[in-house]
Amino acid sequence: MKKSTDQTLLDQMRITELELDYRKSLFSFTDDDARMLAAFRPSMDQNIDPVVARFYEQQTGNPEIALLIGDRDTLQRLQSAQRRYILDLFSGQYDLAYVNNRLRIGLVHKRIGVEPKLYLSAVYSLNQMLRETIIASVAGAAERMATLAALEKLMQIDVTFVFDTYVRSLVSEIEVARNRAEQFGRNMEQKVHERTLQLQQIARSDPLTGLLNVRHLNEIVTRDLRAAQRRGEPICAVYMDVDDFKAINDTHGHQRGDEVLCFIGEVVKSMTRVEDSCFRYGGDEFCLFLINCTEVDARAKFVGTLRQRTQECPIAFTVSCGVAQTGPDEYLSVEELIRQADHDMYRAKKAAATPDR
Repeated sequence: MKKSTDQTLLDQMRITELELDYRKSLFSFTDDDARMLAAFRPSMDQNIDPVVARFYEQQTGNPEIALLIGDRDTLQRLQSAQRRYILDLFSGQYDLAYVNNRLRIGLVHKRIGVEPKLYLSAVYSLNQMLRETIIASVAGAAERMATLAALEKLMQIDVTFVFDTYVRSLVSEIEVARNRAEQFGRNMEQKVHERTLQLQQIARSDPLTGLLNVRHLNEIVTRDLRAAQRRGEPICAVYMDVDDFKAINDTHGHQRGDEVLCFIGEVVKSMTRVEDSCFRYGGDEFCLFLINCTEVDARAKFVGTLRQRTQECPIAFTVSCGVAQTGPDEYLSVEELIRQADHDMYRAKKAAATPDR
């Protein structure tokens, strides 16, 4: 697709010789009209400077127009462009090159902020001044009337081309604004979606350890159990408790106790997979659900490694862990699975507290 800068205004507006002939026919502009205007060109050459000077003296008398023009250099450029335009009106050559200049006028007026009412007012004023010049310069009544009629038709045709680009530019601005608004809306939707996910994650997470909080345990684990049952896979629950956690708080302070819990949270996250669900069950207790994992693997690969990793913490502590498996033959409820893992954890804690005989 070509860029607009690679195309003329004629190309962009798709104006052809056929369209130009159609515009002329709409206003009954004929070859005789073109000849009448061309015949007046010598007289226009003699009168053009006073007409241009008078036109801009009138225009700059309007504060709104004077503000748009802005400075003397701009005024001089406009006077020069107006001079060329008037001479073109009486050139007798009204081809596509002529039309391209009319289209450019509409585009320029839109870009500098000239409202349609101001442009039409200026066209009316120029038309009146040119009519006065024709009336004063053409002696024959028939020739005078024919020249006036031809000028009126041509200036009306010019207005249609000017407003083609004016309106097209306005529509383009609206489309750009709409596209920006739509993009802004999409960006906002994405941000809202991301923020919603963040809030959901915050609501589901324990703020201290970053693990899931217990409020969503039943919902999440029930879903995991149903998926495991469909696939015929086992799930292991690991129930974990920090031994003598109260003593840690009493001896080292609650901040140190929180550091222990955070340490456990980081270790658990590093050892588990995305599909596993890890919860801070309450206080110093944690409950983990390992997907497609047997009790043997959970004890050998997870519990053993976890106990080794706890030794890396600057604050000395130990944990007791219980493991319970459900599936693939029969599946326990969430509550029963946790109860069995909790019971196994208390057996482990009791065994650790009992001295060897």
